[in-house]
Amino acid sequence: MAVTWKLASTLARPSQPLLRNTRAIPSAVRVQQRTKATAPFRLPDPRNEPNPSYTRGSPERLMLEEALTKLRSQLPLKSEIFYNGKTQPISKSEDQVMPSEHATTFTNYPLATKEQASAAIESALKAKKRWEETPFVDRAAIFQKAAELVTRKYRYELIAATMLGQGKNIWQGEIDAAAELADFFRLNCNYAAELLERQPTRGSDGMWSRMEYRPLEGFVYAVSPFNFTALGGSLISGPALMGNVVIWKPSQYNIYASTIIYKILLEAGLPPDVVQFVPGDAQEITDIVLAHKEFAGLNFIGSSDVFRSIYARIGEGIGNKTYREFPRVVGETSGKNFHLLHPTADVPSAVNHTIRGAFEYQGQKCSATSRVYVPQSRAHEFLSLLKAGISEITVGSPDKDLEAFMGPVIHRRSFDKIKKIIDESNNDSSLKLLAGGTYDDSVGFYVNPTVYQAASPDHRLFNEEIFGPVLAVYVYPDAEWSSILSNVDQAGGGLALTGAVFAQDRAAIREAEDALRYSAGNFYI
Repeated sequence: MAVTWKLASTLARPSQPLLRNTRAIPSAVRVQQRTKATAPFRLPDPRNEPNPSYTRGSPERLMLEEALTKLRSQLPLKSEIFYNGKTQPISKSEDQVMPSEHATTFTNYPLATKEQASAAIESALKAKKRWEETPFVDRAAIFQKAAELVTRKYRYELIAATMLGQGKNIWQGEIDAAAELADFFRLNCNYAAELLERQPTRGSDGMWSRMEYRPLEGFVYAVSPFNFTALGGSLISGPALMGNVVIWKPSQYNIYASTIIYKILLEAGLPPDVVQFVPGDAQEITDIVLAHKEFAGLNFIGSSDVFRSIYARIGEGIGNKTYREFPRVVGETSGKNFHLLHPTADVPSAVNHTIRGAFEYQGQKCSATSRVYVPQSRAHEFLSLLKAGISEITVGSPDKDLEAFMGPVIHRRSFDKIKKIIDESNNDSSLKLLAGGTYDDSVGFYVNPTVYQAASPDHRLFNEEIFGPVLAVYVYPDAEWSSILSNVDQAGGGLALTGAVFAQDRAAIREAEDALRYSAGNFYI
C-alpha cells in the first residue's frame, strides 16, 4: 500500500504545483465511517485525457511503432490466470490468432479450471472486509495512480496490444486503450465523490440523518467484451472503487490487453486479492459464479442474447433463494442502431457521421450504425456522397498499413457470419448493392465496407444484428415522416444502444424526440 499512501498524502497537500486544479472531496467523504483521515482531502478535477495526433515522424508515432515491433518480436505472447495477484498453473488453453494474419498466433487464452474459479471466489471473499474498510481516499488514490500508469508508462504497449490483438487502427487504439481507460479510472473517482456527497438535508430536531454507501454483501462478477480494452477496466474499477471485490472474466479476444490492465492495477497498489483475473470457458465460469451464495452483482457488456440468458438464470437463483441478497444486475448490450434523416437535414454532416458510425472499427462497436432512413427528396444527394466517401476508405493491416481506416473483423466466426449475410444479400432481389459486398480471408478476416438499399424497411437487414461493416438504407417518401418514426422505433426488436436524428426543423425534432423516446440508450439530435 506504499504507493497508495504516497499518492493519498500528495492529494492532501494542495500546495503541490502538480495539483493546482483540484476540488475538495465532499464533506461526506471526509467523515466516512472507518475513515482514519482527519483533514480534508482533494481529488484532481475531472478531465479527459488528451489525444496525441500520431502524425508521421511525431514522437508518439515513433514510440508506438517501436512498441508494435517489440510485441511482434515476442509472438506468441503469454496470457495468464491470476488470483491473489499470482499466476496460476494453466492446464489447458486456446490460441488467439491475429485478426489481420490468421496464420499467426497472437497469444493464448488460458482456461481456468472449475477448482481455480472457485478458489478465486473464496480468495476474493477473504479480502472483502479489509478492502471495504479501506478509506475511500486510499481506494481513489490507487485508480488515480493507475490512470497515470496507463497514459505514461504503458500507453504504447496497451495501444499496440489492442491493435494487434483486436484489429484496431492507431486512432481507435488510442481513444480506447489509452484515453478512455484513463478517463474511466479518473472520472469514476469523481463520480464516486459526487455520489458520496448526496446526504439527507432535513431531519427532526435533535437528530442527524446520514447516508452511508456500503459495498454489496458478496462479490461482483464482471464480464467484459472484446471490442474495447477500456471496458474491462471500467467494469472492474467502478465496483472495486466502492469497496467491492470482483471476479473478472475477460474476453478471449482481448485477453492480452486485459492482462496488462490487471498488472497496471497491481502496480498502482491494488491489493492482489480484490480483483481476481479468471479467463476461461464463459459457460463454465458463469455456472460456478451463479451457483455461489455470495454472488451479489453482475457488471456485464456483451450481446443481448447472452445478457438475457444470464439475467434469466439470476432470476431463477433469486426464486430458489440461492443468494444471500438480491443481486444487482447492470448490463449494456448492442442492437440495431439507427440514423434518421428529415428533409431538412444537413446531408453532408449526416453522411460523415454515418460513414464513421457504420465503419469505424469495422462496425464492431456496440454503438455502430447499422440502419439508415433517408427522405426521398434528399436520397440522391445522400447516396451519392455516401458512395463517394466509402470509395475513399482504405482497408489494411493495423500495424503494416498505419494509414488504413479499417482493419479486420475479430475472428473466423464473425467473418463467416458476415460473409453468409453478404452472400445472401447479394442474391436478394429486394436489395440493391450500393457499395462493397466483398470480403477476403486469404490472410486476415477482412470485409469491405458494404451498403445495401432495401425496398422495404422490414427487411431482415433492419432487424438482424450483424456486428460488422454492413449498412442497410431505406428511402422513405417525405410525406411518411411521421409514420416512419414508428418503424424506426420498433425495428431491431426495439433495441438500440444509439440513435440519431438529423433535422433542422424544430417541430420535426420535437416530434422525433417524443416518438423515439425509448428507441435508444443514447439519442442524438
